[in-house]
Amino acid sequence: MGGIKIEEWKKPENVVLLLQWIYYEAGFLICGTIGVVFVVLIPIIGTCFCVCRCCENCGGEMHQRQRKNADCQRGFFTASLIATSIFIILGVFIAYTANHNISTQLKSTRRLINTNMRDLKTFANNTPAQIEYLTAQYTTAKNNVLSDLDNIGPLLGGRIHSQLEKAVVPSLDTALRMAGAMRETKEALENVSSSLELLQEGTGKLQASLSAERASLSNTLSDPACTNGAVSHTCNTIRSTLSQLGINSPTLLILALTNVNTVLKTDLSNIVQKGYTSFNDTPKLVKEQTKNIVSGVKGMLDKIGTEITGFSKMFPVESSLANFTIFLNDGQKKIESFYPQIDQMDFYRFVWIGCVAVLCTVVLVLCFNILGLLCGTCGYDKQATPTTRGCLSNTGGNLLMAGVGFTFIFAWVLMGIVTTLFVVGGNVEKLLCEPLANRQLFKIIDTPFLVHPAKKNFLPGMLFQNPNIDLTLGSMYRECYENKGLYHALQLETMFNINSFLNRTVYNRDLAKVFDSVHVDLQDISLLEQAGRDSLINFANSGIGQIDYEMYLAEANKGVTLVDLLSFSTDLEAQADQLPRGALENALKGHASSIRQIHRDQVMPLEQPAGSEMFTNVHTDTVIYFFVTCVQLTAEVAQCKPISNLVDSMEIVSCSFIIDSVNTFWFGLGGCCILLIPSIIFSIKLAKYYRRMDTEDVFEE
Repeated sequence: MGGIKIEEWKKPENVVLLLQWIYYEAGFLICGTIGVVFVVLIPIIGTCFCVCRCCENCGGEMHQRQRKNADCQRGFFTASLIATSIFIILGVFIAYTANHNISTQLKSTRRLINTNMRDLKTFANNTPAQIEYLTAQYTTAKNNVLSDLDNIGPLLGGRIHSQLEKAVVPSLDTALRMAGAMRETKEALENVSSSLELLQEGTGKLQASLSAERASLSNTLSDPACTNGAVSHTCNTIRSTLSQLGINSPTLLILALTNVNTVLKTDLSNIVQKGYTSFNDTPKLVKEQTKNIVSGVKGMLDKIGTEITGFSKMFPVESSLANFTIFLNDGQKKIESFYPQIDQMDFYRFVWIGCVAVLCTVVLVLCFNILGLLCGTCGYDKQATPTTRGCLSNTGGNLLMAGVGFTFIFAWVLMGIVTTLFVVGGNVEKLLCEPLANRQLFKIIDTPFLVHPAKKNFLPGMLFQNPNIDLTLGSMYRECYENKGLYHALQLETMFNINSFLNRTVYNRDLAKVFDSVHVDLQDISLLEQAGRDSLINFANSGIGQIDYEMYLAEANKGVTLVDLLSFSTDLEAQADQLPRGALENALKGHASSIRQIHRDQVMPLEQPAGSEMFTNVHTDTVIYFFVTCVQLTAEVAQCKPISNLVDSMEIVSCSFIIDSVNTFWFGLGGCCILLIPSIIFSIKLAKYYRRMDTEDVFEE
């Protein structure tokens, strides 16, 4: 058994496989055995039949006994032979159609081969261009980023200016108005104080709302229901938190009403105008402060571009695909070099003629049967005795017997051809074509250690010398059939992970740290010069004291309220839920709802976002490029649809064009061979009624 030990076959798994093979091949073995028996017996039977007839036995005696139902028998045998001949003609037509289809489809394989070669060349030629296009897209994205960095002053500084404008411009406007008032009269300074109070309108309204709510809540807690034993503890807890309903009031700028003459000597209007100018220079200040950061980011972007370009050159893609193209061209030239030889030999015609020659043997028998029927039927005379039958009738009988003779000569050859084509074509159809059509063949080939006993998966073992990679023919075909990239189809992430590469380059932490470190220091913006401050300080009431701007800014950065109103209202509702259902519970929940309304309408508008988040938002759309690039590299570059098309073309040529036609051919020819047996019987029986006999039965009256 080719070096396989008997002990190996005795293993249970091998015994099961052998039984499965026998079960599967049982039908082929039975039909093949019948065909072999037919091939062996037909020549023997034909020889014995001829010898027997030569000895005037087996119907060879030229004597016909007269029977009353002779006409009925002759009609039955005629009809049976005609029906048999019709079915044989149908089998010949089926076989001829299959033969013609083979020749026609073989001619069309040239176009199919050229189409697949063209697709593979397009695949090889477009892949480098796709990679080059993707790497070029980084330049576009980088230019967008650089453009934003070059305009960081208007972009980031402009947004900072817009955020602060609502608070700064009104303050400067107030200071400007205050300067005019200082020049007019002492009473005008009091109007300026009123203007400053208008700046605190938001917090003033908030303070008033909270005070009113605190007073209302205190009145509610004074309800007699709060004096009950279990409820009093909850009411006392709520009452102890009422002091938290207040605001963080920043230090107010209080105008002094003394030393007016000294203050008026300072040109406060000019100082305020300088404050306007300084505030409007915020974009310029931002650009100056981020100059080093911008240069660092540009350097990093250039480095990333170099690494991406290096990545595209890291693998010899162009040279490998160029070699692949050369291989395709050489293969196509070799295939095309056979075309003239095939045309010269008229290979298609040779195949066609060979099959037609086989069919002609059946057609020859049919011709004898049909001519014998025509001559016998037309020349038959009911009045003539068996010894006095006409020449035409006798010729018909002889033609029928000639058909029988040729049947014995060719039938076994035809059955040998049918048996061979049946065994080969049937097994190829069942073992190759059907599994290939439903893709079960890939599962069989991908069975671990089947193709190569030492390699779990033969495909990655052949391509990457790593048989442990979970890469199979089936998975590769599915990916290519869906026109995905070769990176996914061959699981090249096991060799080179693009995500890791992008994490090291595009998404590197150093670049993220640079963006996160973008902080703008606005201390250099002087909204009011020292002279203006001194003027205001001298103008202030000495009982109030001097204004500490740093403390004022620190206070302004605090939360608007002493406590988070949402948390306070939630806690208040929780405390109310502990009370018995009634008016007190509903009143407390109403206060919680009012506090939420105050937070939504008055607190939230006073809180403004800030920080480097504004800078990040400017470039959010640009970052999308890198994710798109990753998807394109892995799924859209080198789309391997031509590879699955090549597999499909192999299936079409080998199975649909050849095997299906071969199976149809043996089916039609095999039917003819089987029907030749009843044709022999009916022809022999019918020839007795048409041939001229040497003797006949004589009845004396």
